[in-house]
Amino acid sequence: MTLTVAVAQIASIPTDSLATAEKAAATLREAAANGAKLVVFPEALIGGYPKGESFGAPIGMRKPEGRAAFARYHAAAIDLDGPEVAALAEATAETGAFAVVGVIERDGATLYCTVLYFDGAKGLVGKHRKLMPTAGERLVWGFGDGSTMPVFKTDYGTIGAVICWENYMPALRMHMYHQGVSLYCAPTADDRDTWLATMQHIALEGRTFVLTACQHITRAAYGPDHESALGDDPATVMMRGGSAIIGPLGKVLAGPDFSGEAILYAEIDPAEIPRAKYDFDVTGHYARPDVFELTVDTRAKSAVKEV
Repeated sequence: MTLTVAVAQIASIPTDSLATAEKAAATLREAAANGAKLVVFPEALIGGYPKGESFGAPIGMRKPEGRAAFARYHAAAIDLDGPEVAALAEATAETGAFAVVGVIERDGATLYCTVLYFDGAKGLVGKHRKLMPTAGERLVWGFGDGSTMPVFKTDYGTIGAVICWENYMPALRMHMYHQGVSLYCAPTADDRDTWLATMQHIALEGRTFVLTACQHITRAAYGPDHESALGDDPATVMMRGGSAIIGPLGKVLAGPDFSGEAILYAEIDPAEIPRAKYDFDVTGHYARPDVFELTVDTRAKSAVKEV
């Protein structure tokens, strides 16, 4: 049985998260109308990826304008019981599709770069918070813990997501492979030429289909208050896409696309997974547990515990 999967290379509206959610819902409906059973959206699509922003934080300083920028970013983040999630749940219920959506999640005063999982009529079924924000991202995003690294079994495969440079964490990849992921989703903000090779490596290493989605977004989308290290020409491309779909032996099935906003599709056969694992199963017959052992702590970690 073959199925159609898709990656949505669309731009967020960083100043309007509900409008972004409605745009994502419309994109999901379009992809589902074209047969897609799984649709993957970019990192931080809803809430925005603050490309080029410094948040006024030279070493040892916090500028007032940086605090103001963070306040705006905090306001644009979403609550999981809010209208943005409801709009996406409505679209998945209507289409029956599975969606993997990058958001900025607000939890009190802390923001997380999160992936939300929506499963048809079941609505929101889980989330993954980015374990390790990269470089300046650590200034504005909290760190996820081991309690949000789930996978989801569906009729057409096991779906899991790893965000952007988390994909360079071998232990996290190993945990995903151990959970049997066959549809490995990689929402990202990395639009470099080298990203495709990373995705091909993961497909080969895990013998899994890989779906990676990045925004294609220009400076104009961010509004006048956004500080941009890339300049303020509205036509400046802040992220250029590069979304792609890769098969379990590393073959590129769709993309990479750098042309603009787009939905990329691929027809895949889940039966390719066991065929690919015939000679390499990284957590099975090719593992050496007598030499290497990985321990994963999946407990939630709270700063305050009431006993």
